[in-house]
Amino acid sequence: MSIQIGFEDGERGLDWIALTEALKQGHTLPKAEIADTFLYRGKDTLLNRSAWINGLGLAVKCATVFPDNTNAGVPMINGAVSLFDDAHGTLEAIIDFHLITKWKTAGDSLFGAIRLARPESRKILIIGSGTVARSLHDAYSAGFPDAEFTVWSRTRANAEAFAKDRIAHVADDLESAVRAADIVTCATMSTSPVLRGEWLQAGQHVDLIGAYRPDMRETDDAALQKARVFVDNFSTTIGHIGEVQIPLDSGAIVRDDLIADYYSQSGFERRSDDEITLFKNGGGAHLDLMVSRHVLECYKG
Repeated sequence: MSIQIGFEDGERGLDWIALTEALKQGHTLPKAEIADTFLYRGKDTLLNRSAWINGLGLAVKCATVFPDNTNAGVPMINGAVSLFDDAHGTLEAIIDFHLITKWKTAGDSLFGAIRLARPESRKILIIGSGTVARSLHDAYSAGFPDAEFTVWSRTRANAEAFAKDRIAHVADDLESAVRAADIVTCATMSTSPVLRGEWLQAGQHVDLIGAYRPDMRETDDAALQKARVFVDNFSTTIGHIGEVQIPLDSGAIVRDDLIADYYSQSGFERRSDDEITLFKNGGGAHLDLMVSRHVLECYKG
């Protein structure tokens, strides 16, 4: 019989730092075989993501993203995650979609920041004020426990609600907030850049989460040209996500400007205190699989 893991039950045994260790271990296994299907209806999206990692098992995650749901008081993102045994292909667990998405998305960014941001980073700016932004606050609080947070949102009321829910300052001016930050993490649904490269300062780390479609990006060409650019997985970002594919197509950057991903044998690191590092969190079913396996192991104790 397969196990069903709900959000609250699954979250009890989880820890952000332990999760980054699980992601690290997962990337030492044979590279994942990944198959993604994207279906679109206007702004609405169906993502069907599957992954198989030899020694870890198989996972299938189906997600619907309907941006206008918030106007009707319905969650914007819905779906399900199925985890299968590697040896026999039997269904081991059905895990709450929102649990896996929360820990996968923010954990992916934290794993990148631990490796790329300056360890002494103390000022973290979150661009965006939704559910993902709250998860990022939780994750970064674990990875950088002495940090103070600032939040910026196009709608100030949303930023103020975030600040009440989490410990954070509210920024009125985005440019000033970016210039003052050590780490800038961006989680929006924008299809045009909200973060400008001209605002970036030496030593910063930029973490981009929101863009997941070919027509979406959160930062401009100048930021990519100014920074050393990393991605979580070349296979799930190049050709799939506008954040990197649009500037590749235009010639603003070239393939060699994408320095390393988590599967790279070397190079995924900061070289100096004054360089700017930029990480594109592309997600991907292989990460859902790694996180689902970790969640099941923690749940079973």
